[in-house]
Order: sequence, then structure tokens, then C-alpha cells
Amino acid sequence: MWKRFMLAGVVIVLATAGTLSSAVLLEVDRAVDIFRASGASIPGMDEVLDDVEGGAPQTVLLLGSDRRYADRVAGIPGRSDTMILVRLDPDRQVTSLLAIPRDLKVRLPAPGAAGDEEGTVTDRINASYAIGGPRLAVQTVKQVFGIEINHFVNVNFGGFRRAVDRLNCVYTDVDRRYFNANSPPVDSPTPYATIDIEPGYQKLCGQDALDYVRYRHGDTDIMRGARQQDWLGEAKDQVGVQEVFRDRDDLLAIFGTYVQTNIRSTSAVLRLLKLIYESSREPLSEVRFRGELGQTFVTADEEDVTAMRDEFLNGRQTEGAKGRARRERGRERPGRGRGRRAPGEPADDGLEQAVGLGEDQAASAAVKLGFPVLFPRVRIEGSQYVDAPRTYDLHGPDRRRHRAYRMVLKAEGVAEYYGIQGTSWTDPPILDAPSQIRKMEGRELLLFRDGSRLARVAVRTDEAVYWVSNTLLRSLTNEQMLAIARSLSPIGPRG
Repeated sequence: MWKRFMLAGVVIVLATAGTLSSAVLLEVDRAVDIFRASGASIPGMDEVLDDVEGGAPQTVLLLGSDRRYADRVAGIPGRSDTMILVRLDPDRQVTSLLAIPRDLKVRLPAPGAAGDEEGTVTDRINASYAIGGPRLAVQTVKQVFGIEINHFVNVNFGGFRRAVDRLNCVYTDVDRRYFNANSPPVDSPTPYATIDIEPGYQKLCGQDALDYVRYRHGDTDIMRGARQQDWLGEAKDQVGVQEVFRDRDDLLAIFGTYVQTNIRSTSAVLRLLKLIYESSREPLSEVRFRGELGQTFVTADEEDVTAMRDEFLNGRQTEGAKGRARRERGRERPGRGRGRRAPGEPADDGLEQAVGLGEDQAASAAVKLGFPVLFPRVRIEGSQYVDAPRTYDLHGPDRRRHRAYRMVLKAEGVAEYYGIQGTSWTDPPILDAPSQIRKMEGRELLLFRDGSRLARVAVRTDEAVYWVSNTLLRSLTNEQMLAIARSLSPIGPRG
């Protein structure tokens, strides 16, 4: 039996929320009607949601569900494997995000006569939605994290796909190849969703965007949460007021058809829209989920939960990597002597020279491109190039064709990849608004930060732009990112 563990279109809600609300405020009466029409009210929701005064910070639980026609006919809540907490608090000048792993271990009411003497059973947190719908999902998240939740928004897949397409898709920095065909064997007992996305910076539209953000079977829940948050950040930066206002009728229709929420009264709609509009101008603060990955569950102890709750409520982005590091920085690996390190770098930088391998990659790409190819002369110790570099056409919003390449390296760890991107498109959206510009060794580096870590480091030339992309978990340190960017060189003798 096919079981598609779907990620819902919840991400697009945040991506468009700020710009959508500014347009909606001009048509408040119609917006209120749309909110009220977004699915039947859910009995008991008011009992588990917390009241909030106007102007105060609000916490929203975004749920992703795949409720099909047969589910609606049978009265089944559907399936959900995505939960994202959002804290709207303009006074702190930040919007907090916390992606909750679907495999988080919790205690839930046992259906039927099952369970222990207290009538509960150990299960994954996403089972709360299947057992008791949004009401139990909200209740469970509140109990686990000890926070108040003021609203819930439940988005169906169809809404995600249609909204992404209506907003003309999202340029995404894809870290590696994502592929699963399910054939053969078609009768596999655990078939996963099909996906076919090549690595490299590219425009992802409805179904591909959905496949990308919900992918999990080749990595972990923690990795998927990081992928969702990374995509959300890029979408938020690319969606503008003009596009949303132009498409407001279609977007509101999508909202009314595919979104279920408790936000129904005129005053509640107005308060939330105002808060979203104010928060949309603030940066996203991503709270890393602290926990242990097991064979069956993700577990989080009281200390982990307390730390996450504190960062979420106070708008503090988690320092360092978004997941468990491969090894502590500076720890020597057996068989790795100092002779493997890059010249001029400290012995504990975790880098090694790989000029020959990098130059082979560059030579393979150069014969297919019309601009110079830069390659890294150093790499993270233990990392390996994945296949030959991808060379491809990259189309801008004006449909102009640009050439591009992507080199992919797999780092140590579960499905952690970093890469080198180059393209003749000299002003792609991903390089808008760098966090900092720094000159090092005669080269101007554009730095893009994600919390305390560098997400990417870019270099511009007259003919092209190039950048080093960190892993989704931001596992490479800032020193390593800068060293790799400084080492980017053309084919042939350096200098």
C-alpha cells in the first residue's frame, strides 16, 4: 500500500504572509470572508488555543497535511508530517521558527482499548494529528514545549503547489542530487515519494518545490527541517508585494480552498494581519532542534526543550551548526597528519589540499561552458567529490539563458553536502543583500550569514559569479568557508 509521508504547503504561507497581508489589508472585508470560509470549524479548538491581547506577540502552529478526497468522505483527519512553530514578535525585531521533527517521541492518548493503565501510548508526534486532528496536535505541542499557542494554520499540499506556481516559483540553491523513481521494484513494502531534482542553483516550481522540501528518506528529520527553513528563507526574500498584490484574487482563493484555521473573527483577522505585516520586515530566526536521533524516534530531554523554548520565545537564533557536528573542530582523524593541511592554515582547521581533484572537476566543466571555471584548492578533510560537476542552463526571470555549473562534495555525516556554484548570471537573487563584504588577499568576498554561521561566501568577476555553499546544517565553520572561498582558482598555475 502506498504511503506518502507528505510535507504540506505550510512553507509558502510564511513565504507570502508578510507581502500578502499588506495587500489583504486593502480588502479586509473580503479577507475576513475568506478566512471564515476556510473549512468547517473544529470542535474544541477554542479550549486548547490561548487568548492573546491585541498588539502582543503571537505564536502560530503551522501544520502540513495531505487530506485527500477519500479522507474527507470517510471523516478521516488525513496525514501530517510537518509542524512548524512561528513566533511573531516585531518588538524583538525577529520572527522565530522552530521545525518539530515528525519522529519526536511523545505520549499520546491511545485509540480504542490500547495503551497503558493511563490510557496513553508512546508514539511519534505526527501521530497526534492522525489520532485527534489539529486539536490534539496543538495540545501535544503545548504539552511538550510548555508554551502558549494562539492560532493554528493547516495547509494542504494542493495549496502549496498552486501558490508556488502562482508566485512564479522560487530560485533554490539545491545542495545535491535528489532522486527516487520507485521502479523497480514497484511493489516495495516501503516505497517513498518520487523525486528527480539535479544539484545547483535553479528555479523550483510547484511539484518540484514540494518534493524538495518534504524529502526525508535519504537523510533525517533534522536535515529535512533545515531544508525547509532554508527554502523558506529564500522564498521570503524573493516574493514581493507587487507580485502578491497582482495575484491576490488567486492567492486568496487558494487560501480559502486549501487552508484550515481558527482565525475567523474580524478582530482576530485584523490583529494577526497587522502583526504579520510588521513581522514580515524582520529577519527569520531559526531555532535548531536539539535532540538525539535514534532508530525509531527523535528524543529530547528536559534541558534540550528548555533551551529551545528560551531561544524561540526570546527570538535568539541558535549559535553554531543546525545539527550535530561530524566531529569537534580541531580533532585529528587517524592517519591524517599535518602534511595534508592547506599551506598557511593552522593545523586544526579541518582542511586538506585537493588541487588535482578540484582541477579535474574544473576541466570537466570548462569544456561545456563559455566562462572561466573556478575550483577549490582545498576541501574539508574526509569529504569527497560526488560525480562529475553538473553543467546546465539557468534561466532568469526575463527568460534570458545563463550558463552554470555545480561541484558537489559529500562531507562526513548523514547526507551532508557542500558545493561550489558558478554562473554567468551576474546578479542572481541569492546574492542580493550580503550580510558583509570583506576584502581578503586582494579578493572581495560577499558573506551571507545564517545566524552565527556563514551560509555562503561569494566572489564576483566581470564575467561570472561564484559561491561556496555550506551544508544545510551549516556544519562548515566560518573559517573553513572563508578558506575554501579564498582558495577558488582557475585551471592552471595559481596567480
